[in-house]
Amino acid sequence: MGSSSDLQSRLRAAMVAAGDPERALAQQAYLKSDMPHHGIGSPDLRALLKPFHAEFRPASRQDWEQTVLTLWDGATHREERYAAISYAQHRAATQWLDPESLELYRHLITTGAWWDLVDTVAGDLVGGVLKAHRAEVTPVMRSWAVDEDLWLRRSSVICQLKHGAETDLELLSYAIEANVDDTSFWLRKAIGWALRQYARTDAEWVRAEVARLGDRLSGLSRREALKHLG
Repeated sequence: MGSSSDLQSRLRAAMVAAGDPERALAQQAYLKSDMPHHGIGSPDLRALLKPFHAEFRPASRQDWEQTVLTLWDGATHREERYAAISYAQHRAATQWLDPESLELYRHLITTGAWWDLVDTVAGDLVGGVLKAHRAEVTPVMRSWAVDEDLWLRRSSVICQLKHGAETDLELLSYAIEANVDDTSFWLRKAIGWALRQYARTDAEWVRAEVARLGDRLSGLSRREALKHLG
């Protein structure tokens, strides 16, 4: 497989070759990101990563985490962080997608600190581990809901977006209640998004939750929550 630093060098060279400088400027402007882009769209990035993923054979959890962290912490461009997330989700790492991996995800969330990075980690990685290990992970999500870090709190709100009928409503209510008075756009949007998504499963529960929260719920959260409920 080669070292993590070798992988990083080869990936970066491939991204530079595939990049589009004009598109890179547009992507960076859209995301309002300090980190520059190579200018590679999502489909092209997936295609670029495919042969790299095919050769990935981590020998241990440590190897896997080191690969993710090398790509993430050493990133010079946004797509390199997207690549790091793709390695965090790699099928070869399925055996390590467990509560022990939460420290890695926490690092990605707190250092990523922007929606395009955080939401994938929260919804796919954290959410997947929570769904499979509720007894162990629920207390962690409750602690994230009241953490000083905005992005951990957002993650606690949206980590069940894909859980449907298996959503832990007590945890969802707790995460919302803990953050409903915050004035941050990112938390208000997250609360509305989580409620809107769960409304696909139980619209009446969402209506009741919106009514219960009353004026504490921001206009943004309320609009998002009721968006498809008429």
